[in-house]
Order: sequence, then structure tokens, then C-alpha cells
Amino acid sequence: IIQAGMNFRLLSSMLLITGVCLFCVPGVPSTPGQVVATRNTKSSVFVQWEASKVPNSLLGYYIDARPAGSKLWQPCNHKPFRHTRFVVHGLVPGETYVFRVQAVNLFGLSAESQESSPIAVEPALATPSSPFGITLLSCNGSSMTLAWKSPKHCGGSHVNAYYVDRRNADKLQWKEVNVSAIKERVYTVEGLTEGNFYEFKVQAGNMAGVGVPSEASKPMKCEAWTMAEPGPAFDLSFSEVRSDSLVILWKAPVYTGASAVTGYLVEMAKKGSSDFTAVNQDAVSHRYLQVGGLEAGETYVFRVRSVNADGVGKASQVSEPILAKALPGTQEIVCGVDEQTGDIFLSLEACEISETSQFVWSKNYKGIGDCPRLSASADGRTSRLTFTSPDKDDLGRYSVVVTDTDGVSASHTLTEDGELSHAIRNPIVPLKHGLNYEILEKGHVRFWLQATKLSAAASYRFIVNDKEVTSGEGQKISHDAKTGVIQMTVEHFTRANEGTYTVQIHDGKAKNQTSLVLVGDVFKAALTEAEFQRKEHLRKLGPHFSEYLYFTVAEDCTVLLACTSASELVLQCTPEGIRLQCYMTYYTEEMKTVWKHRDSKIASSEKMRIGGTAEMAWMQICDPSDKEKGQYTIEISDGVNVYARSFDLSGQGGLHSFFHSCIQALCSSIHSFIQVVILTCTVWGEPTPEVTWFKNEQEVASCEHTKVTFEGGKFASLVITQVTSLSQQRVMLYMFITVHLGTCTSMPHASY
Repeated sequence: IIQAGMNFRLLSSMLLITGVCLFCVPGVPSTPGQVVATRNTKSSVFVQWEASKVPNSLLGYYIDARPAGSKLWQPCNHKPFRHTRFVVHGLVPGETYVFRVQAVNLFGLSAESQESSPIAVEPALATPSSPFGITLLSCNGSSMTLAWKSPKHCGGSHVNAYYVDRRNADKLQWKEVNVSAIKERVYTVEGLTEGNFYEFKVQAGNMAGVGVPSEASKPMKCEAWTMAEPGPAFDLSFSEVRSDSLVILWKAPVYTGASAVTGYLVEMAKKGSSDFTAVNQDAVSHRYLQVGGLEAGETYVFRVRSVNADGVGKASQVSEPILAKALPGTQEIVCGVDEQTGDIFLSLEACEISETSQFVWSKNYKGIGDCPRLSASADGRTSRLTFTSPDKDDLGRYSVVVTDTDGVSASHTLTEDGELSHAIRNPIVPLKHGLNYEILEKGHVRFWLQATKLSAAASYRFIVNDKEVTSGEGQKISHDAKTGVIQMTVEHFTRANEGTYTVQIHDGKAKNQTSLVLVGDVFKAALTEAEFQRKEHLRKLGPHFSEYLYFTVAEDCTVLLACTSASELVLQCTPEGIRLQCYMTYYTEEMKTVWKHRDSKIASSEKMRIGGTAEMAWMQICDPSDKEKGQYTIEISDGVNVYARSFDLSGQGGLHSFFHSCIQALCSSIHSFIQVVILTCTVWGEPTPEVTWFKNEQEVASCEHTKVTFEGGKFASLVITQVTSLSQQRVMLYMFITVHLGTCTSMPHASY
């Protein structure tokens, strides 16, 4: 199996699926002992563990890893590993992991070992590599000022010391220049002899000790500088390296020449070429420059010349080669506004970080220092720079560098027309709709607005004619944070409601205000509509015309006054069956009335009785069955127009719905006698329903005083005997009919 490359974990899963418990099989290896993880490189960890004490023909071990705080384990190897030491590669720099180990043989897997202690992925602690790039910045004939580049590898801790040695170029013996550690990378070597040539080398130190010395510098002559032009800029470095651009930074020359330095010129060339070209034609006064137009994947070198009133000075030492390529996973700075505080912030999530890394923020590539309007914070891989009280003085380019990484950095420019505009410095609550009003059906008036977004902590005020109003008698104020709607409903709108309506909103530091002027003709129109709707509501509570009186002129110049007054068809149930009826203000048999069933005209018969009174037209369906299901329509003609009303007895939910629609409206037929009360009800349906009677919510059973019958699957009755005067006895009976149709249960009821 191993030679075939089959994964033992897959095999184990197959065995478990088939019901074989590996940990119950005799002969599996014992659990590996203690697991210890230690630093290795910035993307790998060295894992060791105690071997299984009962190997049982051990094939090897599997190692798992998971980020601290996560529950998801990931395999580190896909074939058994024979040894008890394993290097786990491909880890995220700066992330913290835990590890576990399992042993495996032909019988299966052992139990998992205990987890290792969490460990951050960092290079193993060591002494730093050697500094490099020693250059001469100034000389006065008896001393020489030197600068050098920091080590490429810090050894896992901050470099906190430098030591310089020197020797005459024609001698072999080296002498210590400084006994006490130097913190900076610029140092002036004193006590030199003018005219002699000297060589220098530098060592760096950290918590682990002092590293190897740098290569010796080229011989440098101790000769006083007297030229009028400035000396070389130094300490060239790079930031924000992308596939087509980068930012180069440098430090000002120590030797300024006969006059102050006024600017800098930058030159570049492809690696391996001595053909330098100017990046900027006009000297820049600041000590950084963004270089664009690079070829992705190409390597470049740079140098800088300082300029003063006397000319262009000596070129700096050529920079280290830099590849035009962004680090994998590079993120840019995000600018936003805190929803809770309204403060502007800049935020960067680092694609790489180490235990010793720091986020260093700067403005225009100068350290920010202590500023009461700015505060920097870091949480894991993310750092935020917050502007608590933004001002125009805060305009500029902000950058951040993550130290002890391979160049993680980014920048963002704040402009007056951008993030620091008035809208950002004074955030508002955006609105979808400003304050508006509508007249509701009862004559109520609703004032409303809608915000694009509201938090749960948002607050607001309704102000009418400079006075704040609150929910109370006659008006209701509410809001919905999900939809952003804020509203006030005035239940009785009168002349006293004329004026200006304003809503003020506060949500964190964001705010807004919207107003509505309801005066003059606009108010009169609103008041008229509100009064009309209020009267309409009251009118419709009783008998009323569905349309107002109107007139039409026929072709023969006859003027016809008319109004529609027919109500909708309603369902009433009687002891004989179902009655469909339509109430009207006035009805006579001379009016042309047509009843239809499924678009077929109905003729009056014993089964379908058609009639009417002065107030209504009706149709009686006697002893209804499934054949009578469907839509019924009454058409009434006034000689000019035909008016129709319909009622659907088809039951869109099937037979149960039809039955339910009919039985809901059934009324009990009650016949009272001196000593007997008979309650009857007609029901029907397929399958035949089951009927149960209840008295005061208690089921009624047949006995000496009560008799329950259900005849023909249609006629349900309850006979109560030996009843004395009902009024004196104050007997109240509630009768509920429960109907079971298959798996459905309907509970229509009638009561007496």
C-alpha cells in the first residue's frame, strides 16, 4: 500500500466508514509522547516528539498543524515520516501555530498526541548578519564620518549595537574604534592622520550577541573636503515596491558645501548597466521620490545627487538592486470613517509580520511624533492611524512601514477634496427620502422620511413650529432601524396643524435634518383631503353608496342620474342550504338580474331559488353538493350599464377548502319547545365528516337528557330534553362542530 502511494488517512477513513474502529484494533502503535516546536525560519517550524513506546511494526508518523484559535487541523505530510523530527514549511510568517502527531502501522493510526505549546513562526534567534555598504560622508583632515547599511538579517531580534574597527590600508592589524556600542549607523572616526588611507569594517549586535564583521571598505584617503558643492546623500532605501512603481528615500548629506542644500536629483539604471538616466529633471526639496513607469520583474539600481547654489554634488553610493515586484498578498492603506465615533482613520493589514515587527507611521516620510490629533494602534497584523480632530494641517501623504519584514509598506494621500472634505469632517446621515406626508384612509396624516442606514443607537426629534413633539394622545412617533424609516402619524388633522415640520437625526457623530413646510394652499389641500377621508371612513361604517351620484347624457339627449349601490356578494347559510345575497339601496323585480354559475345562466328551480327583497337580491342553493362548487356571478342592469358581483365557491385548496368555506358561515336552526330544545346543522363533504358537539367547551355525549344524531352524512342534530324556562335558568350552550377530512381537521362552529 505504501509503495502504491496510498494515503493512510484515506485508508483509515474507509475503514471507519465500513465500521472498523482503528483504535479498537489490537496492534496499532501507542500514542507518540510530548511534542515540542521551536523556531526555524520565518516560514517554517522545527517539530520534535517522543517516539511511540509500542511501535508494533511502525510505518511512521503524521504531523498536523492548526493556527492558534482555530479548530481546523491541516496535515503537514501525506506519507508516513519515519523520524521523530520534522520541519513544517509553508507557514504564515508571524502566525502562531500548535502541532500534534499520530503514529501509523498496517493496523491503523494511534490516538493523537497532546498538542504542542503555541509558537509564533519566526526565524530562530541568532546573531545578525554583517552590515554592508560602508561609505564616506565627510572628512576634515583629522576625522572621517562614515555611514553603513543595516544587516539584511536581524537574527530574530532588534539590532541594538554597532562596533567599528579601522586599520591603515598598508597594514594588517585592526584596531577598535569604539568600545561602547553605537546605536546609529553614522559615526565619526577621530584621531586620524591627514593624507593616510584607511579601511573600515563594522559588526552588528543583538540579544544573541555580536555577528560577523562586514567586508573591509575600500581604502579611503583622510583629506579635508573643500568643494563648494554638497557631499553625497546616503542611506538609500525603498518603500512601497510594486510591479510598476516604488518610493526611494534617502538622508541628507553630512557635508553641505559652501551653501545650503536646496534639492535632490535621482538617477536610475537597470542592474548590470552603467547607463544612468535622470528620474526627475527638476530637483525636489524633500528626501523621497515616487518612481513610476518601471517594468514588472525588472531589477534596478539608483543613486542620488544633492544640489545647492554652487551646483550638483557628488553622487551617493549606488543602491542595492531592487526588483520591481510586490510582495505576495500586499495590501494598500484603506481610508474610512468610524461608524461609531465619526473619526477618520487609515488602516493597513500587513501581508507579513514577525514577532519584532513594528508599524511605523509617517507623514510625508517624516516621523509623526507626538501629535494630539493623531493616535496609532495595532492589533495583530493590522494597524490603524486615527484622526480624532482633523484639520487642514493634516493634509499630506501618510505612509507606514512594517519593520523586520521584506519591505511591507504602503502610503495614502489625504487631500482637501477627498477624505478631509467637509462631508467627512462633518459626517451626515444620508437620506433616501426627505420629510414628506401622505393622507391615510381614516383621515390620519403620516409624516415620514427614510435614511439610507440607521444604527440601533440612532436618535431623532420631531419639531413642529419650533416645538418638539413626542408620542402621545393624537399622534404616534416610531422608527424602523432596518428600513431607516422614521414616521409620525397625526390622528386628527386640523387647522392647528399648519406650520413647519422638521426632523433632526443623530447617529454617532453623523447627523442630518430635513424639513417640510405645510402652510397656505398646500396645507389647505392637505386639510381638505384629510377631512374628506375622515368623513368617508365614517360614511362607510354604515349603509352607503359605493359610488357618488353622477349623470350621463344618452345619444337621445336624455340625462340619466345614477349611482352604484350594490354591495359585494356575501355568503349566508340557512337550514335549507347556502344563500348568496347582494345588498342594494333599492331593488325591484323589474330590474334585469341574471345569476350565473361557471358562466352559465341559472334558472330559478327547487334546487336554485332566485328572489329578492327591497334591499337585496338573493339566490338559495338547497341541499348543496360538490356539483354546486364554482364561481357564482350576479349581473344587474339599470338599462344603461351592467354591474356584476361574483363569489367563488370553488375552493382553491381542494375539497377541504370548499367545505371549510361553506361550513364556516353555517348557522344553527333552533326550534324551541316547552320541554325540548332541538339544535340542527346541515354539513357535507367528501369524505363524510365526523361531527362532535360541545357544551361550554366540554364534549356532549348521547344520554338520557341529550341525544346526538348525524343522519345521511349531512344532517347533524342535538336534542335537549326536560328543559325548563330558558330565561329563568339562564342556560348558555356553545356548540362546536369539528370536522375531520382525511388528515385535515376543520373547526367551524355555530353557537346558541
